[in-house]
Amino acid sequence: MNTAPAVCVVVIPAHNEAATLPAALRSVRTAARHPALTGVGVLTVVAADDCGDDTAAVARALGAHVVEILRRNVGAARAAGVARALDLLRHHRDGVWIASTDADTVVPSHWLAHQLHHARGGWDCVVGTVRVAPHPSLTAAAAVRHDSRYFAGRPSAAGGWSHPHVHGANLGVAAASYQRVGGFPELRHSEDRALVAALERAGHRIVRTDQCPVLTSGRTTPRAPYGLGALLGSMTRDLSGSGHGRGDRP
Repeated sequence: MNTAPAVCVVVIPAHNEAATLPAALRSVRTAARHPALTGVGVLTVVAADDCGDDTAAVARALGAHVVEILRRNVGAARAAGVARALDLLRHHRDGVWIASTDADTVVPSHWLAHQLHHARGGWDCVVGTVRVAPHPSLTAAAAVRHDSRYFAGRPSAAGGWSHPHVHGANLGVAAASYQRVGGFPELRHSEDRALVAALERAGHRIVRTDQCPVLTSGRTTPRAPYGLGALLGSMTRDLSGSGHGRGDRP
C-alpha cells in the first residue's frame, strides 16, 4: 500500500496545443482547489513536444512548469513531464501521486479529489474514462458509433463499471509504483496502456472507474497516431463514405 499522497503532480503532454491548453490548465487549477486537497500540494508540468506555436509560453503564463523536448512522441513527452516533476519534488521521498491528462481535455472540479480518494484507500493506479466533446469535424453519426462501442458492456443498473479502457487523459498512479515498473515507455502511441499493463503484471492495485470522466476533444485530426482522434477520424470517414456522414447531423 502506498503512502497517502502529500503532493499531486499533473502531467500534460502537448504538441502545438496553444489553442486548447488554456482550458485544460484552468480546469486543473480548479480541481486543485477542491476542499479534499487541503494540505496537498499540486504541481503541474506541461511537456511541450516539438512545438511550433506558443504552447510553452501559454503554459508558463498560466503557471505551469514546462519541459521542452523534440521527440514527437507522446510516451517520451509524458515520461519527460513526470521526470521533471519528480526532480522538482526530489525531497518528497514518499506520498507523490501522478495524475495524467491531455492538452485538449477538460477535467471536472473533483478530478484530483476522486483520484486521491482512491489513493488514500490503498489503490496504486486509477484508470478513468472519457466523454467526447462536440467538434465541427466530428459528425453526429460518428459520435453515436463511438459511444455505442465505448459503452458496450456497461451495466444498465446504477453501480460501478470496471471498464476495459485506458486513457492518458484520465489516469493516476502512485509515484512509487510508477517508478517500480519503469514509468511511461517512449512509445508513439499506447504508452498509457503499456504502463497499466506493466502495473498489472507487477501486482499493483488498479481500480477502473467511470465515476469521474473527463471531457476530451472530439477533433478528428489527431496529434498522436492510433489515439482517440485517429479513431474518430476513421469513423467519420467510414460513415461519410457509406452515406451516413454530415448529412445525418440533426
